Amino acid sequence: MSRQTLGVAVVDFGWMGTRAPAPTAASGSTIPSSRWPRSSSWSPTRNPIGSVTASIATASPAAPTAGEDVLTNDRVQAVSVTAPNFLHREIGEAVARAGKHLWIEKPVGVLAADAEAVAAARVQSAVGFNYRNVPAVQHARTVIEQGAIGTVTNACFRLLTDYATHPHGALTWRFQREQGGSGVLGDLVSHGVDLAWLLLGEIHSLVADTAIFIGERPKPTGAASHFALAEGGEVGQVENEDYLNCLLRFTSGARGSLESSRISVGDQCNYGFEIHSTKGALYWDFRRMGELGVSLGEDYLDQTVQTALVGPGQGETGAFQPGSDIALGYEDLKVIEAARFLRSIADGKPCCATVDDAVRSARALDRSYGCLDAGFPA
Repeated sequence: MSRQTLGVAVVDFGWMGTRAPAPTAASGSTIPSSRWPRSSSWSPTRNPIGSVTASIATASPAAPTAGEDVLTNDRVQAVSVTAPNFLHREIGEAVARAGKHLWIEKPVGVLAADAEAVAAARVQSAVGFNYRNVPAVQHARTVIEQGAIGTVTNACFRLLTDYATHPHGALTWRFQREQGGSGVLGDLVSHGVDLAWLLLGEIHSLVADTAIFIGERPKPTGAASHFALAEGGEVGQVENEDYLNCLLRFTSGARGSLESSRISVGDQCNYGFEIHSTKGALYWDFRRMGELGVSLGEDYLDQTVQTALVGPGQGETGAFQPGSDIALGYEDLKVIEAARFLRSIADGKPCCATVDDAVRSARALDRSYGCLDAGFPA
């Protein structure tokens, strides 16, 4: 089939908006899709082909002019949305209703109902669950599916980081229920739920506990990221959780735990999992992304753990590097995400995390909140 030109627009807010264009442009040459030429998707200025302008400079939903151009312009077939959580539903629904394919950041809204509304319009979609794109994670899934470590019995997933540890961290939208919805649940736990499903299947039930450990923060005087500090001035209340601990029961019968914190002093992107089974185990740490700890065999007692170095045979490593143990980075995962999104459009069927996956994750997050007051598993 002949190659076509795909017009992609960015609805751009903050740091993540600056990250979307480069990986998508790179995906055309690093991981070629079946139909899209290298230069079709993005220009270096983040505006899509020609004069179509997609960027919106403010997080206010009252500034729709550029966005409306995106929705009505025939030269735009797909839209990347990197807005704050409270805008996901409004923008995502509008994009999907306009028949544009949608690449949107997780958690796709404040509540599961928001993600469900976006999913109702059946366009091709991609959601930023980028940790599932790690080649070592893909290799772990293959090992489990092949039965090489037996039947999974229990697992623990962790997402611990320190971006909100400073007591003078600015009270941005991420800490407010109306705009951010949940706290660490939507930001990090959503990734953990996606990884748990990807590797171990459906979550049958869960029980969760959350806590706010830093209850007040200074209000910023202007636009600020959740890494920014703001000393002096008015102080406001933190409205969503800093920490979650969750027990999981999977449909398979396996048990699990999921712990996440945004105020974990000493931890920077300490994301990973340990999976134990009847004949072995798997260990992965995002900070050593190209390695997978593997315990195989039938020794049971004193069985060794070996470090497998991910190479061209696992996931999409071969599109980036010719040999093992040449590290990929975060933005390489976004390149993979972009390439899979473009491939989904080209082939007319999903080959990446979709809005349906966001719905599944969001429902688990809602269940986590629902069981806190009830005192029993959701």
